Amino acid sequence: MRQMSVVCGVVLMGAMLAAQGAERPRARDLGIQPGRYAPGPLNAITDVPGVRVGHVTLVQGSSIRTGVTAIVPHDGNVFQDKVAGAVFVGNAFGKLAGSTQVQELGTIETPIVLTNTLAVGRAVDAVVGWTLEQPGNEDVRSVNALVGETNDGFLNDIRARAVTEAHVRSAIESAAGGTVAEGAVGAGTGTICYGWKGGIGTASRIVPIGAGEVRLGVLVQTNFGGDLVIDGVPVWRTLQPQAAIMRPALARGDGSVMIVVATDAAIGARDLERLAARAVFALARTGSSYSHGSGDYAIAFSTSPEVRVRYGETSPRVRHILPSESLSPLFRAVLEATEEAVYNSLLKAEDVTGYRGTIRALPIERLKTMLER
Repeated sequence: MRQMSVVCGVVLMGAMLAAQGAERPRARDLGIQPGRYAPGPLNAITDVPGVRVGHVTLVQGSSIRTGVTAIVPHDGNVFQDKVAGAVFVGNAFGKLAGSTQVQELGTIETPIVLTNTLAVGRAVDAVVGWTLEQPGNEDVRSVNALVGETNDGFLNDIRARAVTEAHVRSAIESAAGGTVAEGAVGAGTGTICYGWKGGIGTASRIVPIGAGEVRLGVLVQTNFGGDLVIDGVPVWRTLQPQAAIMRPALARGDGSVMIVVATDAAIGARDLERLAARAVFALARTGSSYSHGSGDYAIAFSTSPEVRVRYGETSPRVRHILPSESLSPLFRAVLEATEEAVYNSLLKAEDVTGYRGTIRALPIERLKTMLER
């Protein structure tokens, strides 16, 4: 009972921080609208039908500022009904557990979990345990948990390893459609982006394909560096973070980013990898320096039943998939949505004081003045 009360407490704290973040604008509230395609109704990864997101935010004492974010691809049993998936690595200074099997088989069979660097092992164990317990998985003997991370060790006492199996399970089980909390929540609680407070951000696009349309959504966990550019404006020339201790890290551009791309377009693993690559490329629009010490990863999946793989499936079947020649609009859309998701992660974040000091949020009024000029 005591462990459950702790989990409930951190979930409530996440809701409180989300309410605070609601007072800060998203990119579109400031007139920042990257690209040509319209966003979905929520402008979030949850605009892709069936995709759900859950956060657990850990704010404990003066030193724990971390959490877990879970992305669940669809409402069914993901292990039994695997989604087509791919991974693209821009720079492999990081830990993405389960990536090699995704690259080999082209499928994702568990919720995607994001957390901090030293919590990856516990998160993998939690995802495996949760998957084994799902109805229909009684005979399962191998599970490929997909868990990514960024290092939040400035604001969070990462060596304390505060994330537990219960936190990971709670993030998965609380995952829901609808509005996604952004900023300093979940796996973004202790992250830093361009020297400002980073966090979770999301955006989506409605993409015309032939005579119809598909949906594409992006969620980012931002913890990387470089020279911040917003909507083509070199913000870094005028606005620089004030924390002197961050200067060396800013100069190097070290950090990491996790990008999760979801679409309902019927595309297979090969083209999903190409889509994931464009998501990493999009970071350049925001000023990323792709440094030696930055782990730049993108995971992409399709929720389309046409490209799913049923557990134990052995018989051939007819599939209708989009040809590669039709993918350019999706490539453009993922560039736009990733760029906007990064902006949202910065704009929705609040100041956070933690283990080694305070990281300020991007100052909205000064940014508005700059953009207006």
